Amino acid sequence: MTEAKRQTTDTARFTQDLLDQPDWRYLLQEFEELYRYIPAGGSDRIASHQRKVGDAIGRLLRHNAPVAPQLPAQKPVTAHLRRALDEGRQGSMAPAIRALDAVRDQLSWQYGYEKMPQGLQGKYAYAEIAGTSGPILSDEIILGVVLFAPNCTYPAHAHKGITESYVCLSGAVSENHQGVYVPGSMIFNPPDHLHRITVGRREPALLAYAWIGAKEDLHNQKMVFSRARK
Repeated sequence: MTEAKRQTTDTARFTQDLLDQPDWRYLLQEFEELYRYIPAGGSDRIASHQRKVGDAIGRLLRHNAPVAPQLPAQKPVTAHLRRALDEGRQGSMAPAIRALDAVRDQLSWQYGYEKMPQGLQGKYAYAEIAGTSGPILSDEIILGVVLFAPNCTYPAHAHKGITESYVCLSGAVSENHQGVYVPGSMIFNPPDHLHRITVGRREPALLAYAWIGAKEDLHNQKMVFSRARK
């Protein structure tokens, strides 16, 4: 049996669905709540994105999407996860924080880049919630969370054909030095928009994210950072 066939067989063997995995279903429901009810600030473009994300999540819930658990994986930055979760328990993001905490031991934290800038390995990682590789299987949307250590600078990058948004769950970040985002606020990045994130010096930051785009763009992204201008 080839490795690809073995992985397919293993996925089929262990795949359940959202009704069988209530913790993942509750987390997905919280993502839907975020995108249905966070204000769009009067922006029709942001409101349209929020509707698309909310509708895509709603379809996953209605169709009882399959769940294929991933192998849990840690990265150095996950040493800050408990603090990030604790900081988010008292505010408006508390329901999402509690739902995320319920699956924290099942998350597979990744880097996603072939070449990581020096020092970033200890200050950043992401974990997918929904996508082609799971744990909630979807071919029309990618959802996840990203964790930044205090004083992290996430270098400039862009996503071809992808509309991206972040919802701040805890901590505080700035994007392109153009405003500060705190829990309950949303960052909106249209396709091919170059963006750089900086994090406060005292606390980690935990953000939920969503990607929407054509399937060929959504699942064939080349994750690279832009070179700094001299």
